[in-house]
Amino acid sequence: MTAVDGKRIVLGVSGGVAAYKAAVLARELQRAGARVQVVMTEAATHFVGTATFQALTGEPVFTDQWDARIANGMAHIELSRAADAILIAPASADFMAKLAQGLCDDLLSTLCLARECPLVLAPAMNRQMWENPATQRNVARLRADGIELIGPDSGEQACGETGMGRMLEPEDIVESLDAFFSRKVLAGRRVLLTAGPTFEPIDPVRGITNRSSGKMGFAIARACRNAGAMVTLVSGPVAQRTPLGVRRIDVQTAQQMHDTVTRELDQAQHAKQPVDLFIAVAAVADWRPARYSEQKIKKTDAGSAPELGFTQNPDILASVAKREAAPYCVGFAAESEALERNGRDKLARKAIPLLVANIGHETFGRDDNELLILDGTRSVRLPRASKDALARDLVADIAPRLPARPL
Repeated sequence: MTAVDGKRIVLGVSGGVAAYKAAVLARELQRAGARVQVVMTEAATHFVGTATFQALTGEPVFTDQWDARIANGMAHIELSRAADAILIAPASADFMAKLAQGLCDDLLSTLCLARECPLVLAPAMNRQMWENPATQRNVARLRADGIELIGPDSGEQACGETGMGRMLEPEDIVESLDAFFSRKVLAGRRVLLTAGPTFEPIDPVRGITNRSSGKMGFAIARACRNAGAMVTLVSGPVAQRTPLGVRRIDVQTAQQMHDTVTRELDQAQHAKQPVDLFIAVAAVADWRPARYSEQKIKKTDAGSAPELGFTQNPDILASVAKREAAPYCVGFAAESEALERNGRDKLARKAIPLLVANIGHETFGRDDNELLILDGTRSVRLPRASKDALARDLVADIAPRLPARPL
C-alpha cells in the first residue's frame, strides 16, 4: 500500500513523443492502487490512440470539452471535482505556457484552470526548449502559483540530442506522486542511513560478504524522503535503484562505511546543520581478513587451504551513539534465534533508544518481511508486509520519538 493507493488521478496527456510513456505510467499508477482517468489533448492523439488508454485503465478517455457523454456539458468541471490530483505527463512546453498564462482553449487546459485539486506536471521537451528563457519564466510562474513540477531528467532524447528535458520514467513519476501525497512527518529533518552489505576483500578476486540485498534500507531511505526529510544514504555494494531525492554514497568495506558516516556527521555538525536521525540498516561485517593479498592466492597441489586471520571491524552504530550531541539512533538486528532477548541485549550494548529486529533469519533478498520494534519499555510487532509498507510504518513510529530541535 502506498500513499497513492485509493487516490483518483486524472492523467492528462499533452502532445509530445513522451506520450508513449504515459501508457506505461497509467498502468504503474493502477498497480500502486490509483484509479486513473485519462484526458488527452488533440495533439496527444497523434502519438497514442485513445483506445490504448481506455484498454489500460478500463475508463472512457476524454479529448473534447463538448463531449456528449457528460450530461451537463461541463466536462471540465465534472472530471476534476472527483479527482485527488491532476497529473500532466508529458507536459509539453506549449501546454506549460498555456497554464502559466491562464489560457484554456481545449478540455485539458480548461480542466486545469477550473480545478480544485492539486496539479502536478511532468515536463517533457527538447533540451533547447527546456533551457529557453521563456520556458524557464513559465516554470517559475507555475511554481509560484503552487503547481508541482516533477522532473525533467537529463538523458538521451527522441531527437537524438542529450540534455535536460527528458520526462522522468513512469516508476519515478509514481514514486514522486507517492511522496507528494505522503504525510511530511519528518519535514525539515536530516537523516543519515546505512544500507546493504559490506565486502571485505581477501585478495583482488575474493572477499567476505553476506546476503543482504539492501532492499529494507533503500525502502526506509525512500520513506524518509517521502516524509519530508533530507536523506543521505551510505550504501554497500547492491543492485538497488537510488530513491528519488536521496543523496547516495557508495562504499565497499566496513571501515569505509564507518569513515564515511563519521565524515558526514562531522561535516553536518561543522555546518551547524546536524543530523537528526541515524538509522543503521546495513549488514556490516563484524570481522575482516587481517591481511590483504595484493595478488590472487593460488590453490596449491597439496590442497592445503590458506590460513586467514581476522581482525574486528569498527562498530559503526556504537560509535555514532557515543558521540557528543549524537543523533537519535536506530539499530537493526538480524537474529537466527531468541529474537527479542538478543534484540534487547543489543539495544543495551549499543546504548541506543530504538532497535528494529527482523522476524526470521531468511529475510535477505525478500520483498516482504516482519519487524519487531524494541525500545526500553515495550515492543511493537509489525506484521508481514512489503518492505516499502514496513518502511512507512517504521518512519511513522520513529518520527514522534525525535527530540525537538533547539530554538
